Amino acid sequence: MRIICQMSKRLWLWHIDKYICSKWQNRTKVLIWSRNSANLRYSSNMSANSPPGKSENVEPIDESVPPNPIENLGARIRDLDVDSIRRYLAQKLGFYEPPEAATPVEQVLEEVSLEGIVKWIKSEKCKNIITLSGAGISTAAGIPDFRSPETGLYHNLQKYNLPEPQAIFEINFFRQNPKPFFTLAKELYPGSFKPTVSHYFIRLLHEKGLLLRHYTQNIDTLERVAGIPEDKIVEAHGTFYTSHCLECRKEYPLEFVKEIIFADQIPICTECPGIIKPDIVFFGESLPERFQRCLQEDFQQCDMLIVMGSSLEVQPFASLIDMVPEWCPRLLINRERAGVRSPLLRMWGLAGAGLQLDGGLRDVARLGDCDDGCRDLAQRLGWAEDLEALVAREHDRLDREGRITTPPQAAIPNIEVELAGPSAAEPKL
Repeated sequence: MRIICQMSKRLWLWHIDKYICSKWQNRTKVLIWSRNSANLRYSSNMSANSPPGKSENVEPIDESVPPNPIENLGARIRDLDVDSIRRYLAQKLGFYEPPEAATPVEQVLEEVSLEGIVKWIKSEKCKNIITLSGAGISTAAGIPDFRSPETGLYHNLQKYNLPEPQAIFEINFFRQNPKPFFTLAKELYPGSFKPTVSHYFIRLLHEKGLLLRHYTQNIDTLERVAGIPEDKIVEAHGTFYTSHCLECRKEYPLEFVKEIIFADQIPICTECPGIIKPDIVFFGESLPERFQRCLQEDFQQCDMLIVMGSSLEVQPFASLIDMVPEWCPRLLINRERAGVRSPLLRMWGLAGAGLQLDGGLRDVARLGDCDDGCRDLAQRLGWAEDLEALVAREHDRLDREGRITTPPQAAIPNIEVELAGPSAAEPKL
């Protein structure tokens, strides 16, 4: 009888899995857990590409096999994923057996404060810092957002006669009519802005031998301009720095494509009739392969996470804060609190733990402008003179090299595109 009950439970769980997968597949994006691969792959009802710019057919989901258990680090990227909903429904049906109580997490900070973070960074135990950044680290450079009433990008797209503003960043629309995007791209191309103090603080972490990797949601390439090594950067939402032919995948540098765009022409591949597209992530495209590969390698090594200028609302980027070890200290430098999950969703197991800024053992927030926060942190670390000298030296170099031109009529926005979850309708800031 007991064996029959257990078999019945498994059968119910399998049917729950099938139902969730079939329903979730019809949403904007589906996170597919692959039994044969450690990599995460994103699929959609639109065309997908990997790396950015390459459109492929949507990969079918084998519904005859129930979703795998969490087998790898990438499986921790989730907020409202299939596995969480499966567990919730199983619990409601009485089939869920909670895991054994976890071992209490060790507190590594002497005190849960900014001063405690400073002591931890100065200690010999802190060797692998990961930084996550959003649009907030670039606003001091003069880069606007999407939705400002008069200056936001969406306000200025009316002249392109689009079916909807975000269509200009949809891969299917781009394939049919690339002209509106390339007309706009003249105003979007990098080269008009200097990196901010926040960008140079990240570079200083590298020069101090502490930066494991920098993950950015921004497409403005200011990390590269700031001199952060390319192998240290993961541009989660793509970049203008490189472009690829949509058909044969031939790669083109920024200057090659920029010259054609500024001549009011559509860049066409030299090897085939395909359109050359900058490697920024459009709606209907997957995140870059490098993002998926590096997160598998980096986050279990991380011993300090610094989040700068991000709302931590856009998935899957927002869930990266939950991928570091449970003891790893996390610092938020932002104008407002972010990354705090709903207690109700956490109780149901439908969301990651998020930042616990009230009464936690490892999370600290330094609220205010990102540049001010980085200066404050550098001052406490004894790096203030190093940071200011680096900023002055690099800005002077950019001026002498003529790298910074007069800002165009519309500055480049920073796109935070939601590529996973039920509400992936439009970019967020």
